[in-house]
This record gives sequence, C-alpha cells and structure tokens, in this order.
Amino acid sequence: MSNQEQLVLPILPLRDVVVYPNMVIPLFVGRQNSVYALEKALASDKQIVLVAQKNSSKDEPSIKDIYLIGTLATILQLLKLPDGTIKVLVEGKKRVKIVDFKVSDNVSSVTSLVTTMGDEKEIAILSRSIVDRFEQYIKLNKKIPLEILNSLSSISNPGRLADTIAAHMAIKLEEKQAILEITEVQKRLEYLVTLIESEIDLFQVEKQVRKRVKGQMEKNQREYYLNEQMKAIQKELGEIDDVPNEFDELADKIETVGMHKEAKDKVTAEFNKLKMMSPMSAEATVVRNYIDIMLAVPWKKCTKINRNISKAEAILAADHYGLEKIKERILEYLAVQQRVKKLKGPILCLVGPPGVGKTSLGLSIARATNRKFIRMSLGGVRDEAEIRGHRRTYIGSLPGKIIYNLSKSETRNPLFLLDEVDKMSTDFRGDPASALLEVLDPEQNNTFNDHYLEVDYDLSDVMFIATANSLNIPSPLLDRMEVIRIPGYTEQEKLNIAKGYLVPKQFKNHGLKETEIKINDGVIYDIIRYYTREAGVRNLDREIAKICRKVVKSILLKTSKSKKKIINSTNVNKYLGVQRYRYGRAEELDRIGQVTGLAWTEVGGDLLTIEAAIMSGKGKLSYTGQLGDVMQESIQAAMSVVRSRSVSLGIDDNFYQKYDLHIHVPEGATPKDGPSAGVGMCTAMVSALTDIPVRSDVAMTGEITLRGEVLPIGGLKEKLLAALRGGMSTVLIPSENLRDMEEIPDNIKKGLTIKPVKWIEEVLSIALQKMPIPQDIIEIDESKSKSIGLDENIQTH
Repeated sequence: MSNQEQLVLPILPLRDVVVYPNMVIPLFVGRQNSVYALEKALASDKQIVLVAQKNSSKDEPSIKDIYLIGTLATILQLLKLPDGTIKVLVEGKKRVKIVDFKVSDNVSSVTSLVTTMGDEKEIAILSRSIVDRFEQYIKLNKKIPLEILNSLSSISNPGRLADTIAAHMAIKLEEKQAILEITEVQKRLEYLVTLIESEIDLFQVEKQVRKRVKGQMEKNQREYYLNEQMKAIQKELGEIDDVPNEFDELADKIETVGMHKEAKDKVTAEFNKLKMMSPMSAEATVVRNYIDIMLAVPWKKCTKINRNISKAEAILAADHYGLEKIKERILEYLAVQQRVKKLKGPILCLVGPPGVGKTSLGLSIARATNRKFIRMSLGGVRDEAEIRGHRRTYIGSLPGKIIYNLSKSETRNPLFLLDEVDKMSTDFRGDPASALLEVLDPEQNNTFNDHYLEVDYDLSDVMFIATANSLNIPSPLLDRMEVIRIPGYTEQEKLNIAKGYLVPKQFKNHGLKETEIKINDGVIYDIIRYYTREAGVRNLDREIAKICRKVVKSILLKTSKSKKKIINSTNVNKYLGVQRYRYGRAEELDRIGQVTGLAWTEVGGDLLTIEAAIMSGKGKLSYTGQLGDVMQESIQAAMSVVRSRSVSLGIDDNFYQKYDLHIHVPEGATPKDGPSAGVGMCTAMVSALTDIPVRSDVAMTGEITLRGEVLPIGGLKEKLLAALRGGMSTVLIPSENLRDMEEIPDNIKKGLTIKPVKWIEEVLSIALQKMPIPQDIIEIDESKSKSIGLDENIQTH
C-alpha cells in the first residue's frame, strides 16, 4: 500500500484501550455495529482498523468521537461466548490514518502512515536509557511482572521497543494515543522517556507521602502509649488528683446526681469496669453509654409545684371553657397537696370523643400545676420495650420511653400525658398495656424497673394523665385509673368556645384584624348545625379557618370594595359552600311505624330512625340496617312484648302467623348495635300493627325486658343533646336515669320536655297519637252492634 493509496476496511472503535503495531491483544466485542464489522472482516481478508474512542460512553460513535490515527490489525482468532459477546484475538500491523468513516456501513477509508527513524546514535542512546528507566519504573510500580524486561532485551527495532513499553505502562488514554500518533521513532522515544521520568517522580512522591503518614501514625500511637504510662506513674506517685480528666468528672457526677444506694452501687461498679477497659473496645462504648444515661436520669431534681388554687383555677378557665368536673378534680388535688407534703400523683383517664380538648387539657393542667409537660402517643404501639426498654444484652439497646422522656424533661415530677391509651395493640413482641400496669399503679410505680437501667426508679411523683376515645381498655389497666368522662359540647358551649378561643386564634394565625372581618353569632350557629356534625370543636375550628383564608385572599386580591368583611347567615355559603348536613331532622308529619330513637356514638349522640312495616305473609320477622347481635336480640325481645300484650293493644292474637314484619334502621352502611333502641323497636311494631301514627316530635331511648319494663341506658347527655339539636320537643328516658339529670346542663333541660317512663304502656301513651283499644272491648262493641242490627230487623218485620 503506497503512501497515498486508500483502503476501505471495517472499523472497530475501542473503549479505553490503544492497540500498537506488533501487539497481540484479546478484545471483547458486544456492540452490534462492532460485531457487524468483525463479520465483515472475516468475510474478506481478516483485516480490520482498530481505533480508540475519545468518549467511552458513546455506544454509536461518529468520526468526531474517535481518534483519526489507528492501527491496522489482523484477526487471529474469534470465539463466541455464551452471553452473546465475542472474544477476538488481534495482532497490530501498522499505523494508519482514517480519511473517511461511514457510520451506517461501519467501514472507513484509511491511508498508511510512513515511519521515519531520525538520528541513529540518538536512537541507540535513547533505547538503552528507556530500558533502564523502564526497569526502575517496574520496581516502583510492582504491578508489572519483571519477565517483561527479558522480552524487551530480545527486541532490536527501536520503534517496536517504544510501542511495547508504552503498551505495558499504566498511563492515560490520551498519552497512549499521543505515542501512537508519533511516526518518527526518535521523537517517540524522547516523548516516552519524558513520560517514564514523570511517572517515576510521581511514584517517589507517593512513596514519601506513605512513609510520612506511617511515621505520623506510629508517632500518635507512641504518644498514646507514653501518656498512659505517665498516668500510671502519676497514679503511683499520688499526683493524679491534680490532673483533671474525664474519669474524674464522671466520678463527681455519680456522687452529686442524687441516686439511691442501689443505683449508685450499680453505676460505681460499671464505672470501675470502664476504667479497666481499653477506650477503643466495643464493650467500653456500651458501658459508657449506660453510665451517661444513668447520670442523665433525674434522680432528685424537681420543679416547684404550684399550690395557689386561685391561680390554677384562673389558668384552667382561661384555656378551656366548661369541663367543670375535671377542673374541680385538679383543684381538689392541689388543695390536698397544701395539707400533705407527700401526695402520690393522681392517675386520671380522660375519656371522650375526638376534638373535645383532652390533649390540650393535659397541657393546661401542666401549666396550672407548674409541671413540665411530656406527651407520649401510644397509638399503634405494640412493643413492650417501648415502655420498659431493652435489656443491655442487645446491640443498640435504649431505655423505654418513660425513662427517656423523664431524662429529656430533666425533672422527676412532670405531667406525663399518655395519649390514645385505647389504641395500643399486641403482637409477638409483648403487650404494652400489661407493661403499663406497673407504671399506672400508685402502689407499685415507686419501684418501676426499666429493663435497661436494671435498678428501681420512683415514678410516684409523676402526674399521669391518659386520654382515650372509648373505654376499649383492658380491665386491669382501667382499674388503675380514675376515669373522667368528657362528653360532647352543647351548641351554646360550642358558641362560647368559638367566640372566646377559636375565632381569636384563627384571626391571629391568618394575620387578620378585627377591623377587617366580623363573624356573627348566627354564622357560628350555622357552621355548628349545617357544616359540622361532631361532639368536639375540631371541624368547627377548620371551618372558621376556611373563612379566614378566603377573607385574606379577597383582601389581597381587592375583589371587594368594602374594607370590613361581615360574615352572616346569608353569605356564609359563599365561603363554606352548600350545607352538608340537615339540622332538625325531626319529621314534620306523624307517621305509622316510624319512631325516632336516640343513639350514642364515639363522636357524640345522634338521632336514630326506626321503621316498621307489615305485609301479608306467614309470620316472617326480618331486620335490616347492618344491626349488631344485641340490637337483633332487642327486636326479638320487643316482638315477644307485643305478642304477650296483643289483647290489651287491640292486636289480633294470630298476627304473627298472618303477617310478615320488617324492621329497618336507615343509613344501612353504618353499623349499629346496643340494647337502648328496645323501646323504639316495640313502639314502631305497635304503631305498624294498630295503624296508629307515632308523634314526630317525640324521641325515646331505653332497653326493654320481656315483661315490658324499661331499663336504664348510658350516654344520656349526648343523647339529649342530639334530641335538642334534632328539633325534638319531648324525650322519653328510663325512670332510673333520673339520677343522671343532675349532670345535664340547664339549657338542655329547658329546651326539652323530659319524661321518665318505667313500663312500655307509659311509652305508648305518650308516643302514639292515641292508645290502642284493647281486643276485649272491640269484641264487646262488635257484639253490641250485632244485637242492635237484630233489633232493627225485628222492628222492620
């Protein structure tokens, strides 16, 4: 091939490798274009152009992405591997220059490069020099085998010598390519000598740095060893007391932190063990953590409890409206504390629906008693170690949340709020509710034993308050707490809370001034009645915040000309949208077989519509509305009461054989259960069987027995509140529930006519438009009418 003669050959771009002439190297080929180039070369004379890529990340390189100087090579051997790649053995022949590169065909036009020699004497000197320096390079690098030197001695061609040495050096791709591109042998050797000299200098500097680092490490170890020796000598001479160190500080803390004897002995033993250990050992870290945690626990530090009852009463009144019973209990506790120096902290359990202020009340009690406030959420907790801690045998063990939070508060008499105590669960890791038994027992918690501390800790000064939405709490745990029920708020209470607390808070949170917005009392009533249905005030707070947000937006956008926004009943729907709930659900018309009952739920009381319908049939009794087992049994009991009183109620004795009876409680998607709807079920059946309508303004609650007696129920306040909210005028309650009327607010008593009942006959006389006529009286009337008709016939004849 002459100097200007061009050959069209397949091209194989290489990643991170440069192939020199006379060099035999295996290559692994996986790219589709590269495989195609190999196949093309094998099909002709096995010649292929090898060229290095400038950027190895390019999968389909163009002429811009490759170097223009490459190597013409011959394929010696080709082997296809199982994973689809091809292993090919090639031998470089000569340097070539790429004139053109067709990416689509993966072929290139190349011309041969002529190699020139230069000064022969210079080349001879450079050849000897380069071999000597390469030998020195190999000794410093230690990654290149010494056998390479033997093969170099057999190479007489200076150009080939330079290429062979360059191929074995660990240098950059650009530097290897530069050597390939130098066609003059003398210049190639000069460049290579300079490169080797530079690499040797780098290796020597690296060796010096390693030596210096090693010397520094040895020096540090030597200093540590000498310091330990000095401490030992000083200890022997009795001079160690004058040298302050970390162990002295720990020893002082152990003496001054105020531990009881058992704890002090335990920590002292661990401290002595720590002094004998190497600071670098893993066991030393575990022991040190234990000592630090023991010293962080408040053993004697207390906050001064506020004994000023008037001040505490003012704080509780400022933070919460109503809730008189619990405020009275806190003030009683403070009053007794004035007389008795040591009073075990009471363990209260606040039970009530969401949003009535149980958690915030705990914070207010902490302020009123001048205790630090700690809140621990127990919702979803299922591991006993959360309460009692892990034993120190476990890696990364820590004390339980009780001890951890006490350490955080830095006082031994805080107020500890156990939030959502009814939401705990149990699994294979233990029962946290059982672990709380010791914590919440005033007779036992003075010797509470955390698994991590391994010594007793006195919790009797801590004031524990638990909160729950229901009494779904294990009986032994419930027995240890004083349960205080927080029922839902009345409308008047919600209005006062909104005006006194919620509205000012939302004005402040949204940056509103009283000159910019006014919310009328009627609006708050509308929000309570038509936009929320809850026992607490959480959704009421959200709706007020929603109004404030929209007012702020309109002020900034200047969509209204008026400076002050007045929110009233006529425009509240612009801010809150359409009404979500019906207020006053009482039926306007008296209906046959339809009774309004009263139900208790976790979010307060509610009206419960009970419907009864009769159809001709064979005496089938069916009930729908997703009713629970207890409510289904109440229907059966009510049926028995009606059957046993069929004569006195004017109902056919065999009605249960002639008619099918269907009881339905609407809102079928909502589960319902409980015995308190018994009188409602019985009244609905009697109304349906006698065709006498039930008064729509009467609501009722009570469990019924087979003898027709009305038994007491729970949740009376919530039920009466639902009746008042629903527009009822008369409520029938069991006579035994009269004792609960003292706790009912006066505004509920004034708004309702509450009638106590003992027997089902009393219920029917009030609830039905008229009392049914007994069957025997009906028969007498029928016989009289027959005799009158006979007399008339005689007279006619």
